[in-house]
Amino acid sequence: MSFSPNRQFKDAIYEQFARIGKALAHPSRLELLDLLSQADRTVEALGRETGLSVASTSQHLQALKSARLVEAEKHGLYVTYRIADPLVRDLLATLRVLAEHRLAEIEHTTRRFLDGREGMESVDKAQLLERVKAGEVTVLDVRPPEEYHAGHVPGAISVPLAELEQRLATLPRDQEIVAYCRGPYCVLSIQAVELLRARGFKAVRLEDSVYDLQTRGLPIAVGRE
Repeated sequence: MSFSPNRQFKDAIYEQFARIGKALAHPSRLELLDLLSQADRTVEALGRETGLSVASTSQHLQALKSARLVEAEKHGLYVTYRIADPLVRDLLATLRVLAEHRLAEIEHTTRRFLDGREGMESVDKAQLLERVKAGEVTVLDVRPPEEYHAGHVPGAISVPLAELEQRLATLPRDQEIVAYCRGPYCVLSIQAVELLRARGFKAVRLEDSVYDLQTRGLPIAVGRE
């Protein structure tokens, strides 16, 4: 049975579309893309963040690279990866929104995880930035420094979660503290808020990522504090 040129054309096009779908069809690859959307990273750094071995991390990155979703550059002994196009970040955001709308399991899983935890209520983003400008609230970016430098909430202080315990004495006790990290499913800010509240601070979580805020038209700062 012969195929018409029209059918061959459509099959060829959809096969290329499927390359993207196949590359995304693994939870570890989605997490790797999410991390790379925050900042460029080496294979070793990505492995530490995800709990994967360097070999497994490299294999997943190669699958993403073959679909042209990430790019790599070698510096000495290390290979640094980055997302290949800002549209990759947009794709991840759209995938998240679609999953949240269509898969009830996401809400159920999130509710079970956050149930009983204090300080997890939503924060008004625009109002937050106004309060930051007015000096009424302290905002902590608890992501690793390289992510903070790539983009952060204006006025936010870089306090990576691993350093938070040692830097408590530098934080004000007469102001509300708002912690944020990589978005609603990032646990760094959750851990930060729990630690702060356990030490007597008034703290809440901003569940949006820097990218989420940027897409809503809110300003983003780049570089050091």
